[in-house]
Amino acid sequence: MCSGCGGLEALHQIYDVLGENTVFVNAAGCMTLLSVYPFTPFRGSWLYTAMASAPAGAQGVRDALDLLIQQGRLPPEEDLQVVVLTGDGSAYGMGMSATSGAMDRGLDFIYICYDNEGYGNTGQQYSSATPHGAATATSGGTGGFPGYKKDLFSIWAAHQPSYVATVIASEPLDLAKKIAKARDMSGPRMIIALSPCPTGWDYDPRESVAIGKLAVKTGVWPLKEYENGTVTHTRIPRERPAVEEYLKTQGRFSHLFRPQRNEALLTEIQQRVDRYWAQAQ
Repeated sequence: MCSGCGGLEALHQIYDVLGENTVFVNAAGCMTLLSVYPFTPFRGSWLYTAMASAPAGAQGVRDALDLLIQQGRLPPEEDLQVVVLTGDGSAYGMGMSATSGAMDRGLDFIYICYDNEGYGNTGQQYSSATPHGAATATSGGTGGFPGYKKDLFSIWAAHQPSYVATVIASEPLDLAKKIAKARDMSGPRMIIALSPCPTGWDYDPRESVAIGKLAVKTGVWPLKEYENGTVTHTRIPRERPAVEEYLKTQGRFSHLFRPQRNEALLTEIQQRVDRYWAQAQ
């Protein structure tokens, strides 16, 4: 993996909580590079699928485990947690229909999305998770990406699953609590991990944790969870630094400051964050 990868940082912590009694169903993406057949860095199992197919693969694995338990061929105490692992390209886009179907069926699984806000494995083209104004391999120009980051949390919550949460590896206690909660539940459970990406976001890999903390402090990345029809913010930044303090740390936003400040776009980005928190409280 790339040095300073925020997705790998989150996955390390998630695996510490979930443990080896897991089956990872991995959609094609950055984390696929962890597994070179026949080896993976996990003590549990690993199944690779095409980008759009991971929830369908998880259904097959879950059904097989349930049948083995029903037939007495697998003791219940040896049951495995089925975990989908995808990037934002799959979670926000190509795999959304399969994920929606899995939730409609009440599939008992955990879905983890490492969100580096672009197709990081193929050169950081923009995805449905790319923030407004960010420069990517396919959204250059003075204004960056003209679209807006899709609200995947709300889309998933609209399905009324067992649990949805946002996390980031730079806030490990919050992450651990949410993963432990998801682990001990059943039904569809969704985790979105913002994953700072030195390669795609253009910054020094040593800054990944600091940038992650700034994402939370400035309010760009709300830490929250959905359960039983209610959304709760687990971290509310009472005194938020200006969003540009976060944007300045990343080369993908450098065009907003040089050769001259894009006041209109910076103001728009700040106002969208302010509006979110005004409605959230």
